[in-house]
Amino acid sequence: MSLRVLRHNGQPVVPGSRGDADPLAGPAQGDCVGCQVRHLAVCAALPLDQARALETLAGDIPLKAGEVLAREGDSRREVFTVTAGALRRIRLLADGRRLVAGFLMPGDFIGFSGATHYRHSIEAIVDSELCAFTMQDMRTLCARYPELERELLERACVELDATRDNLMSLARMTPLERLASFLLDMHARRRRQGYSGDEVVLPMSRTDIADYLGLTVETVSRSFTRLRQDGLIATDDPHRVSLKDRKRLAALAEMRE
Repeated sequence: MSLRVLRHNGQPVVPGSRGDADPLAGPAQGDCVGCQVRHLAVCAALPLDQARALETLAGDIPLKAGEVLAREGDSRREVFTVTAGALRRIRLLADGRRLVAGFLMPGDFIGFSGATHYRHSIEAIVDSELCAFTMQDMRTLCARYPELERELLERACVELDATRDNLMSLARMTPLERLASFLLDMHARRRRQGYSGDEVVLPMSRTDIADYLGLTVETVSRSFTRLRQDGLIATDDPHRVSLKDRKRLAALAEMRE
């Protein structure tokens, strides 16, 4: 069953493809039921027969690295699930400084909010793809399938908890502790995608990480070097890090491993 064409920011949303590769590496292939990130997405709340109903309402949005999904101040007209790639939420301050409010990975939902307009801009870090529904269509689906509405509420609560945790880390943690916590969080997100092992994929730049953790790029680089020298991580590629001692990292970040 093909996906119908939606419009996003006045432009047609071309049906995309989904597939079998690493979700960070690029778009995938198949329908809603065959989507490789379905188990991570809000639609996992629905059994397969009901999930097929989503296909007639969904559209795919492909984004190239650096392309903007939404700008701060834009009206919210659609909701999205990231099916491939990675995006960042950003806000520019009056003095030109940039804040990164978070990173969006495969399975993450972008949508319902108490605000009628976006409070952050959202842009692709790497080539990405999103499954899109109009806001009205998603409201209709939630009314038809209460379990979908419950899943959205649970995700909103989880996101709120994560935001609070990040605020606490910015207020209390040292740069080394913040980076350790960030790496463990990225590792946990990768494991939820179904990957095992100790490798963490970091599609974002060191500047992105610095702007997210409230640090300078130089401090982030020094912190990576310190963790490597202490034997906690190993890395030959800025976008891939091996966690050599998760227990010590967790102790540093004061987290349960």
